[in-house]
Amino acid sequence: MTFDIDPVSFTAIVLAGMVGCLAAGRWLGAHYRGRREQDAPSVSTVDAALFGLFGLLIAFTFSGAMARFEGQRELIREEANDIGTAYLRVDLLPAPRQAPLRQDFRDYVQARLDATNDLQSDAFRAAGQARADALQRDIWAKSVGAAAEVQGPQATTLLLPAVNDMIDITTTRAVSAEAHPPVVIYAMLAALAWASSMNAGFGMAGAGRRSLFHTVGFVTAITLSCYVILDLEYPRKGLFRISSADHILRDVAAGMAK
Repeated sequence: MTFDIDPVSFTAIVLAGMVGCLAAGRWLGAHYRGRREQDAPSVSTVDAALFGLFGLLIAFTFSGAMARFEGQRELIREEANDIGTAYLRVDLLPAPRQAPLRQDFRDYVQARLDATNDLQSDAFRAAGQARADALQRDIWAKSVGAAAEVQGPQATTLLLPAVNDMIDITTTRAVSAEAHPPVVIYAMLAALAWASSMNAGFGMAGAGRRSLFHTVGFVTAITLSCYVILDLEYPRKGLFRISSADHILRDVAAGMAK
């Protein structure tokens, strides 16, 4: 099961937990070091194993998030190519049939841009997707009807597959946008961040005075890593907006207007 996770909220929770765990770990460390030295536990091996596991999890989640981010951007390029190809093959239809179909293509590209506009509300995007779905059906019906009027197989074998690809890619993009790791992966990421903070606090207890520099540096590095991972995983919510690639579709729309 997957859920949409807000990068800022997740990072804030991790940050608060890390600060609390660092304080708790320091208190526990001071407690143990208050005993006789031979009673103090040796935890260096545990620390190494824990931080190693945490590092691996960060590496794997970052790698997966980056791959999905690039995959979604590639699908935008693929959709733009599919739309452009189908639009060009409208030339195979009888001249009277071309103008209405070309206008539908222009409206369709704008509807697709509206459906993925992360600067607008959910209702705006839903309305854009509804228009795009209606235009898909209209473009397909008009293409089938016009292709039947053409002598020879060119329109049927070239235009209709191109229109079909243009429609299919929208489903591929929708599935790709919802493809995220199970929420348990992020729960584990947060839990290991807190456990590592506990151990770090425990280890710093022997320093006497608390090092604000090391504390802030450790917490900042971990929380920023978690934020970047979530931001890449949900690229229409945070700083790394995949909408920067939407200009490819806008370029296709501009070419249709000429």
